[in-house]
Amino acid sequence: MSTNTMKMLQQRNLDVEVSCFEDKLQISPSKQNKENSHHIKSKTCDMSDLIKLLNKVEIQNTQQEEQMEIEQDSTPKKQIQQGKTCRYIPLRSGQKQTLIEEFQYREIQDENQEDKKGSEYKDQGTVSLKDIYKMHVFGQGLQSEQLHWESKNIMRFNDNTPQKRKILQDINPSVLETYNNLIEYREQFQNSMDYQYSHRKISKVPFKVLDAPQLQDDFYLNLIDWSSQNVLSVALSSCVYLWSAYNNRVTKFCDFGNNDVVCSLIWSPMGNQLAIGTGSGEIHIYDQEKMKRMQIIEGHSARVGSLAWSGHTLCSGSKDRSIILHDPRQKRQTGKFEGHKQEVCGLKWSPDEYQLASGGNDNKLFVWRVGSQIPLAKFSQHQAAVKAIAWSPHRHGLLSSGGGTADRTIRFFNTLTTQQLDWIDTGSQVCNLMFSKNVNEFVSTHGYSMNQIVCWKYPSLQKVTTLMGHTSRVLFLAMSPDGETIVTGAGDETLRFWNAFPKKEEAQPTNTILLPQMIR
Repeated sequence: MSTNTMKMLQQRNLDVEVSCFEDKLQISPSKQNKENSHHIKSKTCDMSDLIKLLNKVEIQNTQQEEQMEIEQDSTPKKQIQQGKTCRYIPLRSGQKQTLIEEFQYREIQDENQEDKKGSEYKDQGTVSLKDIYKMHVFGQGLQSEQLHWESKNIMRFNDNTPQKRKILQDINPSVLETYNNLIEYREQFQNSMDYQYSHRKISKVPFKVLDAPQLQDDFYLNLIDWSSQNVLSVALSSCVYLWSAYNNRVTKFCDFGNNDVVCSLIWSPMGNQLAIGTGSGEIHIYDQEKMKRMQIIEGHSARVGSLAWSGHTLCSGSKDRSIILHDPRQKRQTGKFEGHKQEVCGLKWSPDEYQLASGGNDNKLFVWRVGSQIPLAKFSQHQAAVKAIAWSPHRHGLLSSGGGTADRTIRFFNTLTTQQLDWIDTGSQVCNLMFSKNVNEFVSTHGYSMNQIVCWKYPSLQKVTTLMGHTSRVLFLAMSPDGETIVTGAGDETLRFWNAFPKKEEAQPTNTILLPQMIR
């Protein structure tokens, strides 16, 4: 920059357009400039201060000639002497508003060193005034090639999306390629369904709450079930009520009066029949459409607290410590299992309907098979009653069970090898367990002392969410046919509906050795 240009700037009060400063800053400093740099950094300069500072700076004739030669040089590389600094010239001095900016003086390293082979960085020590103006006035960012500074503390601007302002020249290309691949993989994973399921938002508030007066607060009973036809059955004392998810209509299904009390109930797989276990040891089977009792099954001498239906076989567990298999079509008993020393409080068929798991008040978990009177497996790791039982629909032979107040654990077993796979201490009584139909997760309900509902991932056993709301033990659990909604019942005489699981993905056709193939 020549002396004549400086005079014109002073006469016009530095009212110069931005286009006049498109050339890059390569001005040499004086000794006085270095002495005043500390004072300038500690103070914010307005336009008048900058004008006074320009008047005080002495620009030597030799430096002006060198600057003119550099500007007229046609070679792409600009030679800068060591120990020289950049000076910032303010823009738009004639405007009314004051641009409050403070620029640090920086020593530019000697660029006489030979460039490294393969280096793609250009003009790393220069920034256009027009780019700086756009950044500060219009909020536009600098170009990526202009951000490759060698020094550490050069123009650290804060924006909404922080980026690294320094790129090392000696970075290993293979490391950079690996980093870019990881970034791309992370973006793909975040867009995947697994990531969305694991990071989905689950409402901690039930979307529906129904009053359930006289819902018994008894750990050993099973008083709610959701049919495949989307009808929820609830036992309240001696009565059974039906709630339709289609029209929210509540219907009184049956009433045993003062003669008996309902201890358990379960829908048939087709959802057209309802089996009800009573305190007298009888099992009543009703037709839903006709709302009429079809038959009464006897065989137990004490209350029937658990039921399990598989195909055309109805299984019942009683306080008399026995498990009886019934065929309602033939109206006869087809089998009987005896092995528990106390009340049978939990029964569940495996998804393939070949194995039956039973839990008892004797802290034992047995696995049975139809046609054999000897259990296939016996598990005695629990230290309290085993009511909560669930089979995984995603892994063959995976069985989970939960213990009562003195145990508080959830344990996982492989029924094919009869080995325990894993376990976790929940800190409270485990009342129910149920695997999701749509994702590899499960839900547990608890009693003393937190009365919580917890969704878990499997096999990591990490908590997805914890649902609170019941003021008493969450003793009963059922799931909707689509697998998205669960309903919980507690001793506080309420039923609460929760959106716990995501929708089911469309099934992809797969060929495995476990499935029969078509023979051509």
